[in-house]
Formats: sequence, C-alpha cells, structure tokens
Amino acid sequence: MARYNENDLPKSKITATSLNKATIIFKYAGNHQWKFYVGLVFLLFTGATALAFPKLMGMLIDCVKNKDNSEANMIALGLVVILFLQSICSFFRLSLFVNFTENTLANLRSALYSNLVKLPMSFFSQKRVGELNSRISADITQIQDTLTSTIAEFLRQFILIIGGVILLATESLKLTLLMLSVVPLVAVAAVIFGRFIRKYSKKVQDQVAESQVIVEETMQGISIVKAFANEWYEIARYDGKIKEVVKLAIKGGKYSGYFASFIIFCLFGAIVAVVWYGVRLSIAGEMSVGQLISFVLYSTFVGASFGGIAELYAQIQKAIGATERVFELLDEHPEKINSHQNSTTIEKIQGNVTFKNVQFSYPSRTEIMVLKDVNFTAKFGQKIAIVGPSGAGKSTISSLLLRFYDIDAGEIIIDGKNIYDYDLENLRGNMSIVPQDVILFGGTIRENIAYGKPDATEEEILLAAKQANAFNFIEGFPEKFDTLVGERGIKLSGGQRQRIAIARALLKNPSILILDEATSSLDSESEKLVQEALEILMQGRTSIIIAHRLSTIRSADQILVLDNGIISEQGTHQELITLENGTYKNLSNLQFSNS
Repeated sequence: MARYNENDLPKSKITATSLNKATIIFKYAGNHQWKFYVGLVFLLFTGATALAFPKLMGMLIDCVKNKDNSEANMIALGLVVILFLQSICSFFRLSLFVNFTENTLANLRSALYSNLVKLPMSFFSQKRVGELNSRISADITQIQDTLTSTIAEFLRQFILIIGGVILLATESLKLTLLMLSVVPLVAVAAVIFGRFIRKYSKKVQDQVAESQVIVEETMQGISIVKAFANEWYEIARYDGKIKEVVKLAIKGGKYSGYFASFIIFCLFGAIVAVVWYGVRLSIAGEMSVGQLISFVLYSTFVGASFGGIAELYAQIQKAIGATERVFELLDEHPEKINSHQNSTTIEKIQGNVTFKNVQFSYPSRTEIMVLKDVNFTAKFGQKIAIVGPSGAGKSTISSLLLRFYDIDAGEIIIDGKNIYDYDLENLRGNMSIVPQDVILFGGTIRENIAYGKPDATEEEILLAAKQANAFNFIEGFPEKFDTLVGERGIKLSGGQRQRIAIARALLKNPSILILDEATSSLDSESEKLVQEALEILMQGRTSIIIAHRLSTIRSADQILVLDNGIISEQGTHQELITLENGTYKNLSNLQFSNS
C-alpha cells in the first residue's frame, strides 16, 4: 500500500478544449473574479520591476569608473524604490490570488459535495469511495496550488524569460547568442534529470511504505503469527523488503551523486563560459563592467526561469487534469433532492405497497436479472416478511422501494400511485430502514437519533430512545446522550447500535418501515431487546421485513419466499409450513432442528 501524494496525479495535455473546460472554474468565483484580474496587473508590475533591477545594478557598478557619487546615490535610491514597489506589488498579488482562490474553491467544494451527495445509488455502486475522496481532496488541492501560485509564477517566469532575453540583446548580441545556446539547454537538462531523481526517491518511499504495511499487518494479527509460530516467516518477509529498500536507496544515491556532479560542472560551467566571454568583450571595449554585471544577472534570471517554467508547466498540466476530473463529477446528473432543508412538511402517505411484474438488474451487471416478474401486495399496517437464500434479491426489493435504482420493467405502486410519480424527497421522507449493518455518524448519540428528524425536540428524542429500549444503556454512560459514538459507531455494541437505529427510525415516524435482517448478527439477549423495540416500531405502519432468522417472522401477516429472483411461495407461517417439500418448510425445519 504505497503512500499517496499529489505527484501521483495524472497530467492532461494542454489544448484549446482543455483550457476552455478549465476556465469554467471562473464561474464559481462569483463576484470575486475582479481580484484575479487585478492580481494579474500587480503580477505585471512585479515582473517589470524585477527586470529593471539588473539594469540599475549594472549602472551602479559603472559609477565606479565614472567616479560620480551623485549618480550612484540616485541609482541606489532608484533601486530602493524598485525593491519597495516590488514588495508592495508582491504583497497585493499574493493576497489577491489567495483571496480569489479560497472563495472560488469554497464555492466549487460546496457545489461538488452537494452534487456528489445527491447522485443516485447506481453511481456509487460503480465508484470507489477512495477515488471520490481523492477528487475532493487531492484534485481540489492541486487546483488550489495552481490558482494561488503556479499560474502567477508561470506568467512571472515567462515575463522574465522574454523581457530578460530582449534586455540581454540590448547589452550584447554576441553574448546573448552564447547564453541562449548554453544556459537554457543546461537548465532544462537539470530539470529533467532532477525529475528522474525525484521519481527514484518516490520508489524508495513506496518500498518503505510497503515495509510499514508488513509491520502493521504483523502487529494487527500478532495472535495468529504466534499461534502458528511464524515469527521467522514475518522476520524474513520484513528483511526481504528492507533489503529491497537498501538496494534502491543506494542506487538512488548514485544517481543523486551524478546529478550533483552535473550541476557543479555543467550549470556552473555554463555561467563561467558566459562570464569568461563577457570579460573578453569587456577587455576588448565592447561592453562595460557594469553591463557585464547586468548581463550576468539577466542570464541568471533567464536560466533559473527556463529551469522553473518546465516544472510549472507540468503542475499546470496536472491542474487541468484535476479540473477535468472534478467537472466530470459536476456533470453527473443528480437526483431531484433539495440542497437545503425542506420548509414544507412531508405529505404523509398511507403505505399500501404493490409490486406488479417487477423486473430488475443492476446497472453494473445488466446481464444478470436479479428480480424476475415479482408480484406482491402489502396493505397498510401489515407485516410482510421476505425470506430466501443469499443473493436471491431480498435486499434489492428494499432498494427499489427507496428508489435507489430504476426498475427495468413492471410497476411499483404506493397508495394507488406509481412510485415514479412521487416527489423523491417526499417518498423517502415516508420511509425508514433499519439495516443489518447499522451506520452511525461519528457524533453524539443525540445527534444520531435526531438524524431521523433534525428539528426534533429533546422530549421527542428521549421518547424515541425509551421506545427503542435504548434509554437505559444511554443513561449508563457518563456523558449520557452526549456520548460520542466513534467512527461508524465503533464505541457501541451491535445491539446498542441497532437500538439507536430503531430510535432514529421511530423519530422519523415513517409510513413504510424496512427491516433488512435487523437482528441477524445479534446475541440472544440483544436480539430480545431489539425485537421488543421493533414490535413497537412496527405498530401502525406497513413493515417489509427481510429476515434470515425465521423465528422473528412467525407473526408476519404474509411471508414471501424469494428464490432465484421470483416469489416461489407466499402465505402465513402456518400455511407455508404445511406445503410438501416447500422451500420455507425446509428452511424452517433446518433452523429449528439446529436450534
């Protein structure tokens, strides 16, 4: 597991199309756009004052030959003014670019997250969370760095190269031609060589990271290592990885040595060559000592800019690639869900559910039909249980009711109205789900219960906790309702998490309740408490119960046996248990004989 950093970000070719796409980012600046353009003006002043500096320095040196103190004083004062102007311009340039960038990216982050949260489940089923995190963090950071400094620095270096070469030519055309034939080539070669060295050092970092993974795995599974007496194996594995690190690092050290030798000999040699030729011209009377000093300073500016602009261009390529990936997410079509809390109250539905000839396959696996011609009716207040082997499509039914996915054929009707005719927010506002693997957010118990109704009063939260059999264990904590549950609720037991989820569902007061194997992973004591809470939760609403444990659904008004995407059996517990060679009867006999 190698470490991730911004150097891993792919680049994008800079074309007219990619630049047009990238400039869309300016629409997120809103009324802050002027800051970018004013910043560019200050950038031009910064470049211009930087170019004036070597010229005045040369003139100051020539005052020695002329023995003119007053001129020297004037030039020195001019240099101080230029430095002052440059510092003022640099301050405003940086502060304006940062202000523009932070406001723009705040709007972009909000738009991206808002769109991401509202995307349908079909999108999330085909994307990895790590990839989406990367878009929001690494890609946006790359854009941030580029807008704050890279673009400005690229333009500044560009101004220094063009302006520097023009001013060099005015000092000495011969020396300029020599400089252009040597210094830029050496500077670019140094950049390419330096990039190769960085890639090599990244390989070493990756190998070190992999060795750390071995340590992490061994420490996490130390009981297994010791149980199998495999300490020797882990030591050998770690030693092997460390030897690879050493081999790579030594090789990288050699390349770094070559690089240092190259810099010392070639880059400084190029400067020596320019100065040597300049001294010859100065001796021949073709240029003054001051002009030579100006020329050397301009050459340094141009050489450094040539070296820096290649790296900056690569950063801009990465930023354009990052911008394209971010806009790919923004171009995804979200569900019709409000970005702000709905001011209108949810219109209550009664909860009569009918599946008519429903067929469905997941977008990522269209060739596999998960549901084939499913038909059933759940009337208001009924408990409908769905049983069957793993992979039969039980949880898919709950996903379709919540409209996580669109069906391929058939109809889902609620209260005589097609499910697709409902406002999505209103539809889901009338449903609650208590899943097998409860997801809690890393806040307090109060916040997690209130997730079912964010504007709930303290009395409503307390009542929901009591009805869910959660009040006693919550009161047992020192911080009571202000207890932090930890990431994904890790500080609570499975039974406690289930009861928090039930309290959350109770607070929402849904018309349709979906229980997706809500007690399958609990011990007997927790299951009893959770089952009692579920009985309270199911009163006065339509309940769809997906279950593995048949003991929890004996009292269901109707049991559907789902097998291979179709409902093979349907009836009450008593009716199904009498069917000869029935799937439900066989499952029941198997479970109860085992228990």
